Amino acid sequence: MLKLYSFKGTIGLACHIALEEAGADYEVEWVDFTQNAQRQPDYLAVNPKSRVPALVTDRGVITEAPAILSYIAQTHPAAKLAPLGEAFAMAQVQSFNTYLCSTVHVAAAHRYRGYRWADDPAALKDMARKAPLVVADCFALIEAHMIEGPWVMGEAYSICDPYLYTVATWLERDGIDPAPYPKVMAHFARMQTRPAVGKVLAQVAA
Repeated sequence: MLKLYSFKGTIGLACHIALEEAGADYEVEWVDFTQNAQRQPDYLAVNPKSRVPALVTDRGVITEAPAILSYIAQTHPAAKLAPLGEAFAMAQVQSFNTYLCSTVHVAAAHRYRGYRWADDPAALKDMARKAPLVVADCFALIEAHMIEGPWVMGEAYSICDPYLYTVATWLERDGIDPAPYPKVMAHFARMQTRPAVGKVLAQVAA
């Protein structure tokens, strides 16, 4: 059985949804950030990065959302969560997910976790102000150039979709008006109708 370490409101939601979509045999353990559980020795033994998600497999631990999503797709090929065996199409999937990981997520983190990059109160305040503007620019790019529709990669649902959905849940939380991104919001609404998403959200809310 796979074991996913995650927490509410984190990118771990994307991996949780992918596991459900794949029909994987899995369990979830919540790492309570409000209690600083991610920095406690028992979790650091799982993931020394002190972040979620982390996926425990029979061969060891996988960290970083794009890697976990790729692993889920590759180990559950019947679910058709990625264009396995099609090198260019798979690279496009990885390109999209890497952009979310390396650029969009990092930009969003500057609002709440500026302490990773600076100590000066003025710098922290300015990062918190600027971060939503940067994220908004990222979503403008996604809206204009990265969603083929109805899913991110076109007709086929893939591991890109729970990833975009999860990041899009942060827009209003971060004070970003979603109205300029109708394709992203249509995708968001489409995701909400998927049974796997409903099941995962119910688990998260429990």
